[in-house]
Amino acid sequence: MRLSLDEVRHVARLGRLAMTDQQCEAMRDQLDSILAHFEALQELDTDDVEPTSHSLDMANVYRDDEPAPSFDRDRILANAPKRDDECFRVPLIMEED
Repeated sequence: MRLSLDEVRHVARLGRLAMTDQQCEAMRDQLDSILAHFEALQELDTDDVEPTSHSLDMANVYRDDEPAPSFDRDRILANAPKRDDECFRVPLIMEED
């Protein structure tokens, strides 16, 4: 199924993309190729395939949460351009009400 240029322009407009006619033509070829791959996938028999989030079996590996010494605060703060007692001082990025 070949996409029309109007369909490509519509998709570009949805993505807020300004495209020339030449870019639309190139994008049409690329989108047609992508859709052809999806059409090939639609032909696969997946009736006996269970839905999964990964193609391989995966398991989370957790470690015990054990307290451990941290970095020396004064040594870390020594590199801070500005500091406020025991904290980094950073520029205000949001107005307070």
